[in-house]
Amino acid sequence: MADDLKTDTAVARQLFQSFDAMEGVPDGYIVVPFEERGRLPGQAILRAVYPGILVALTIALASSWLSLHYTAPVMLFALLFGMAFHFLHEEGRCIAGIEFSSKAILRLGVALLGARITAEQILGLGIMPIATVVIGVTTTIAFGILAARLLGQRRDFGILSGGAVGICGASAALAIASVLPRNPDSERDTILTVVTVTALSTLAMIIYPLIAASIGLNHVSAGIFLGGTIHDVAQVVGAGYSISPQTGDIATYVKLLRVTMLLPVVFAIAFLVKTGGAGPKPPVPMFLVGFAVLVIINSFGLLGKPIIAIANDVSRWCLVTAIAALGMKTSFKSLIAVGWRPVALMIVETLWIGGFVLAAVLLFR
Repeated sequence: MADDLKTDTAVARQLFQSFDAMEGVPDGYIVVPFEERGRLPGQAILRAVYPGILVALTIALASSWLSLHYTAPVMLFALLFGMAFHFLHEEGRCIAGIEFSSKAILRLGVALLGARITAEQILGLGIMPIATVVIGVTTTIAFGILAARLLGQRRDFGILSGGAVGICGASAALAIASVLPRNPDSERDTILTVVTVTALSTLAMIIYPLIAASIGLNHVSAGIFLGGTIHDVAQVVGAGYSISPQTGDIATYVKLLRVTMLLPVVFAIAFLVKTGGAGPKPPVPMFLVGFAVLVIINSFGLLGKPIIAIANDVSRWCLVTAIAALGMKTSFKSLIAVGWRPVALMIVETLWIGGFVLAAVLLFR
């Protein structure tokens, strides 16, 4: 009797894994130990992660298609579709690939962001925009930590949300989350930050150009304002070029300067933010080293335009795939349970950096 129960359980388990991996039902329902499925470690890892990666990539493809046809943020589509497939992360063969996509593929995507930035772009903006961006980013993170305490949120969430609002939206949230101390709510906080910051960035793309026009900002000042305040790169481009090509160019360069702040900020967080402040220093995140190396190489003109274009495309696909994987790791129920305070925190952070940059632009124009 006991043997029959064990056999039935093994067969059912094998059937479930087979359907979950979309591989079909194996002949004879033979349960093969995972260690025996590949002779080389690389083959074993590939067999473990490919089902989850395939699902995340499929969601990324669908999200990109919808984004192109409906002009909505691709990250938001990827998040929502990923969350609809949350059950794949609860049990089955997709778990390893989902975890791999949300971590390793994420780090690759962040590292490749460095291919779009050069020192010439940054220095060509002048002192005022550089100082405004540096002070705006640092004060937004500091404000996020303070506001998080006042709203009863953890310090780590204040850092995560402040960095996402201050630097570059979803990409910054993913990079910062990868070096923050892990806790049971880490994935939920990251998803909540990405969803909220994407929604706020979309609203800013519509509202901020109207503000710039209503107060009479010229093309240069409007570009600095838009690039220094809107969270995501795509929304900055949309808002800037809706005013003029000159405004779009300046807004893009200022935004790339904010993206550059990702490097020192995440390095600082990796070394300073530790649970309890004890224990050894964490290792240098290698994806940030890759980010810095690409910025340096690109600054010397050693990356041709085709290579930069490929790096940007690969980075985009990696980040969308990682977002889809993070969505699969989070449920709607867990997001609803957090309440209004985290959303209110990101709204006041958005108002802070928006007010600061606008004041600087009006003062020095």
